[in-house]
Amino acid sequence: MLWQYTKRDSVKNFFPLPNEIFSLGLSSGALAVYSYLLYCEDRKTYQCWPSYGSIGKAVRMSVNTVRKYVADLEERGLVVTESTSVTTRDGRKRNGTLRYTILPIQNAVDLHNQHQLRRLEETTEQMQVAKKLVASKEHPA
Repeated sequence: MLWQYTKRDSVKNFFPLPNEIFSLGLSSGALAVYSYLLYCEDRKTYQCWPSYGSIGKAVRMSVNTVRKYVADLEERGLVVTESTSVTTRDGRKRNGTLRYTILPIQNAVDLHNQHQLRRLEETTEQMQVAKKLVASKEHPA
């Protein structure tokens, strides 16, 4: 036999990725960044502190690209970021990395559904206006 099946430890080598994430229309880049944040998160506090550089290295993206996808994840209600600060040995305060809090996926699903409903209402309204415009051109007063 050329290969041998080794049993995987289901607790140590995996992290959960919610099924609903695929219904939100995320780009592959946003999905990669979100997945990495889930990989890093503390499962008790739902928080993690990777730098843009660390995320970029892990998912093979530039810092600016990571920043763009983090903003997208925040806008979609998947994560919240907070600035942190560190004190150096000589007592100076410096900016730290962002603290990411992973939000419950249901919040993002609800927000996504609200946006879709709003777009549908806008499209319906546009179609009604277009219909009235065509009718007014056909039958001028």
